[in-house]
Amino acid sequence: MKIVLPPGSIMHSPDFLFGSATSSYQIEGGADYRLPCIWDTFCEKAGTIRDRSNGSVACDHFSRWREDVDLMAELGLDAYRFSVSWPRLINADGSVREEGVAFYIQLLDHLSTYDIRPFVTLYHWDLPQYLQDEGGWLNRETAFRFRDYADLVTKEFGTRVYSYATLNEPFCSAYYGYETGMHAPGLQDRTLGKKAAHHLLLAHGLAMPVLQRNSPESLNGIVLNFTPCYPATDSAADQDAARVADETFNQWYIKPLMEGAYPSIIDHIPESERPEVLPGDLDSMAHPLDFLGVNYYRGPYTGRTSSGRLCSCRLRAPP
Repeated sequence: MKIVLPPGSIMHSPDFLFGSATSSYQIEGGADYRLPCIWDTFCEKAGTIRDRSNGSVACDHFSRWREDVDLMAELGLDAYRFSVSWPRLINADGSVREEGVAFYIQLLDHLSTYDIRPFVTLYHWDLPQYLQDEGGWLNRETAFRFRDYADLVTKEFGTRVYSYATLNEPFCSAYYGYETGMHAPGLQDRTLGKKAAHHLLLAHGLAMPVLQRNSPESLNGIVLNFTPCYPATDSAADQDAARVADETFNQWYIKPLMEGAYPSIIDHIPESERPEVLPGDLDSMAHPLDFLGVNYYRGPYTGRTSSGRLCSCRLRAPP
């Protein structure tokens, strides 16, 4: 089937970039050439992955990177967004894993031969297990370890990278990883999600000045996923539920970055769920961005059950 773009489509613009995206744990494999990450541990637990698959081999991009880039060129891609693996690049003592650096540099150089612009994500959920053993994103120190990681990567990669994103979808890392247990590290505790989110956003804020110092010609920012929240009915309860959902899923992440403040919901959640916000944290989070990446999947209808609990459904498409 031939696809014909309408005359006014932005995709006709020479500035429009046509690209694809991946993440390290999902495609690389090469597990013997990196340290374990939280997804390795999570996949080993019974009942976490339906088909019991893991990322030890995945798409074998670690071995097939050259032919993968050749395929991108065949498709006519202008851009390739991918994440680099923290446990492939840094040892627990902070020293560089030279083989990991060499892998990404050869990938970046091969992309350059086709004029494919690299959009590098520093963190797409594969936290080194050695950091999880120290508390992971519940440990404030992890944010500073991320800053050091960003410093190392940007120095090693030099001028090869067109754009850096600090984090991909910190909501997913915090909410699914620490609150619902659906993602690694698989913790299931309502009191943990927003605390993990705070340290993720702090990590972003600490890393941004590093990126702009070491890679001033790159576009440096963050990628968030947004979920429009529609009230299931016109009732006051459902409208309030949609507001709470929006502040939880969206505003909790974008408001600190843009305004240096958390949404009003922080004053209404139980004390046990609130993060410890130290002086200067919110100022760090609000460091100016070169870009804000937006991932968008769906917009659920949100309401409250008869018991007052928040619930979401996808029975019909939002208007």
